[in-house]
Amino acid sequence: MIPWTEKYRPTKLSEVYGQDKAKALALDFVKNFKNQRKKGLLFYGQSGTGKTALVYALANELGLEILELNASDFRNKQQIKDIVGRALGQRSLFSSGKIILIDELDGVSGTKDRGGLRELIRFISDSKYPIFLVCNDFWSQKLRPLRTKIQKLEFKPLDLLAVRRIIFKISKNEGFSVTEQALIKLFQLTKGDVRALINDLQCLSSITNKITEKELESLDLREKTQEIFQAIKKVLQTRDALGAFNNLNFNFDELFLWLDENLPLIYHGKELAKAYDVLSLADIYKRRIGRRQHWRFLSYIDTLLSHGIAVCKAREKPGFIKYNNPTRILKLWMAKQRNLKKKEIAIKLAKKTHCSVKQAMKDLDFLRHGLRSDENFRENFVSELRLKDEQDWIKK
Repeated sequence: MIPWTEKYRPTKLSEVYGQDKAKALALDFVKNFKNQRKKGLLFYGQSGTGKTALVYALANELGLEILELNASDFRNKQQIKDIVGRALGQRSLFSSGKIILIDELDGVSGTKDRGGLRELIRFISDSKYPIFLVCNDFWSQKLRPLRTKIQKLEFKPLDLLAVRRIIFKISKNEGFSVTEQALIKLFQLTKGDVRALINDLQCLSSITNKITEKELESLDLREKTQEIFQAIKKVLQTRDALGAFNNLNFNFDELFLWLDENLPLIYHGKELAKAYDVLSLADIYKRRIGRRQHWRFLSYIDTLLSHGIAVCKAREKPGFIKYNNPTRILKLWMAKQRNLKKKEIAIKLAKKTHCSVKQAMKDLDFLRHGLRSDENFRENFVSELRLKDEQDWIKK
């Protein structure tokens, strides 16, 4: 299944909504590149506002080749020489020109090798091709040497009108609808991150063709996401993380999922093995609480998940890391929602056929094949049981 963020990525500047100033600046930067005093243009701002999408749309519209580099791969001066230098030295193969895109600039090393960023600045100053840079926090101290050497523009979060235009196009093509109240709530939950909003809609539309406020209940977790990101960063990137999860509005089940999802991003080899040993030991204590109600073990779990995992690494690991939300939570919720619709149908079927709900659940697995292939059978079935939203389960 193609992610909608890729499927509906803008292919021309007119499809990039809400960033008119950035579009004009980017177009002028490329068309008049030879006259530009500063050879790099940096877009910064929160995730999901269209920074990278705009660069791709511009390249496609002007027929330019685009070469994307990820700054998190630049760990020292030599790597910048090898990666960026090679990219700038290669001639365009498939078009009359080329654009260099350096994404996630936040990830460039700013402590181990301070010469690395200066090497990047040198390459930008001497570049024969337009260089676009993208980051979230341009005012980070480690990026200070770059500030006077490039042009820059902040991307503001999109307003509701721009988001509505994007979602209307997607919903029309994908055959689902979103109520106005649901769209407003989703807009508030994602805080202007259109990428996150589209990903949520793709997940929800796999369950129902009509998205209302009820379907958004599982997404309230995002309100707490920034808190957990900071706590996870402290545990995985420092060695003094005792009490990192204090005062967090999260239960331990959720913390286990967050750590399990993100441990491989930081830890490798023996460090990863040791960290998972600690995580599994904490899980043993969690199960003992559930079985024997030994609540004194909570303090053990807290220590193991925070300081216990933090000291599994030999040294601190500074820098920008893009952490992931646990995918298992959403998958479990989606499975539960599908099963709820099935159970609602089974209750009505059991009442009509005078059998148990358990037996009706089993029968539905068999009936579903006929309901999908025989339109008359499906219409009669839906009419007889007076199904409404539940009938979405039949088609999925």
